[in-house]
Amino acid sequence: MHVVATAGHVDHGKSTLVRALTGMEPDRWAEERRRGMTIDLGFAWTALPSGDTVAFVDVPGHERFVPNMLAGVGAVPAAMLVVAADGGWMPQSEEHLTALDALGVRHGLLAVTRADLAPPGPARDQALDRIARTSLGRIPSVAVSGATGAGLPELRHALDGLVASLPAPDPGAPVRLWVDRAFTVRGAGTVVTGTLGAGHLRTGDELELDGRPVRIRGLQSLGETTETVGPVARVAVNLRGVDRDAAGRGTVLLTPGVFVPTDELDLRLDGLPVAELPPSVTVHVGSAAVVARIRPLGPDTLRLRLARPLPLHLGDRVLLRDPGRAGPRVLGGATVLDVRPPALGRRGAAAARATTLSAMTGVPDVHDELRRRGLIRRGDLARMGVPVTVAPVAGEWLADPGHWSALRARLTDAATAYAKEHPLEPGAPAEALRHLLGLPDIALVEALVTAPLSYRDGRILPGDAGVPPALARAVAAVRADLSDTPFAAPDAARLAELGLGRRESAAAVRAGLLLRVAEGVLLLPDAIPEAARRLAALSSPFTVSEARQALGCSRRVAVPLLELLDTHGTTRRLPTDENRRELL
Repeated sequence: MHVVATAGHVDHGKSTLVRALTGMEPDRWAEERRRGMTIDLGFAWTALPSGDTVAFVDVPGHERFVPNMLAGVGAVPAAMLVVAADGGWMPQSEEHLTALDALGVRHGLLAVTRADLAPPGPARDQALDRIARTSLGRIPSVAVSGATGAGLPELRHALDGLVASLPAPDPGAPVRLWVDRAFTVRGAGTVVTGTLGAGHLRTGDELELDGRPVRIRGLQSLGETTETVGPVARVAVNLRGVDRDAAGRGTVLLTPGVFVPTDELDLRLDGLPVAELPPSVTVHVGSAAVVARIRPLGPDTLRLRLARPLPLHLGDRVLLRDPGRAGPRVLGGATVLDVRPPALGRRGAAAARATTLSAMTGVPDVHDELRRRGLIRRGDLARMGVPVTVAPVAGEWLADPGHWSALRARLTDAATAYAKEHPLEPGAPAEALRHLLGLPDIALVEALVTAPLSYRDGRILPGDAGVPPALARAVAAVRADLSDTPFAAPDAARLAELGLGRRESAAAVRAGLLLRVAEGVLLLPDAIPEAARRLAALSSPFTVSEARQALGCSRRVAVPLLELLDTHGTTRRLPTDENRRELL
């Protein structure tokens, strides 16, 4: 299926033409049929000569109903512009074309209606000249009469050519279905309709509606019940347990977790200078119309603060409209540059932001976004509409290579400086370095650690962090004291004499220079295997006294040393006699 919207001035025969093409009545309201004027959106469809099906979204042409018209064309990839041969180019012809141009619609055709009432040439030439200066460019045209049927076969073939030129939709993309109609069916509940431009819908699927989970109860497309619908399609979705008032025009059905609604965004405006915009505008996107406040940034860039959040992606097109303006109210179109813009609280921030935005294209690119943001989670970038093609540096975190290298250099400098300022501490606390570098996750600190840095027990150690000279001299003295009697641990007086207080002793132990047996009991690092070797000469089991004599130490050392040997699995107490041990 393909979906095409009509566009054109009131009473130029849009609905008559759709009726003649499809055999269906697009005007849904009795008031529309009574007045002979389309007020709201109409829907009809037909088969084309190729066998393809085209569905029409028929829009009203009167200037009072432009918001309804915009709700119909906002999600549609192509348009059929209608100009009456006996009317020519009219104000709403111009405003509808301006709207299509603002939304970036690039595919269309021109139908010159009422060709039975006047020569179509002048109206056709005038319309094609105007259309060629917009996003539609040069498009085919067909002269037709909805009353006589003249030109309808040619129009059907032209529609075949139009739909064949449309880009292929992405069936694997996330769903973003803008609701253009909502109603209640007795016994079924709330039904919403819209144009599915990408993704798939299936009965039973869970979606999001204004942040709350909803489930699809049933699906219809072109009046037929179906279990699944792919793009592009007109679709009616029966939602389970949803109130009609919660799913009106302008709401959106979304694939869960893929979009991040935003109420603040930066854009580039086409055509009209930003300085000429009013303080507030109505933003049209999809079927939504939301009031927004404007903050000018650069000559063609601005920030919008929306009255309610919308699920937008980088590169989306939006239309700005001034409902209170005299004359044409469509101001122009804009491209979304950023859906997560930085705050502008500091002096000069707006000017700096304008400079940044001036270099942005509006085409989502992972490398450009990483250069601007430095660090960002993979999921956050994907929810902004940016295809992620780079590997994370830690967990879900992505990083710009230049920013990552600079962080690594800063980490090395900070860890080295900390070691010099705190020589007795076992490296810099990783959490302190995280705060210093302004990193949002401790995992990033760990990922930044490469040689000569090392990460141990929540601390970062520089590779060249040596033992302070005073501590090295004290350890050397202990080694000398224990050279002949390795288990005669120095007493408190000797430790104080050597300057080995608690902090110094702990630093020596962390550096692997000494072994802490108990509080105030320090031996050389090889004390455990040496003790096991000496105890092996004893008859097993043995007592503490026998072990003390074999080791050549006091009870102050022997008791905690034997307990340490127990924990290492070198010895164990006898279950029948706690005063005796045996080697394992």
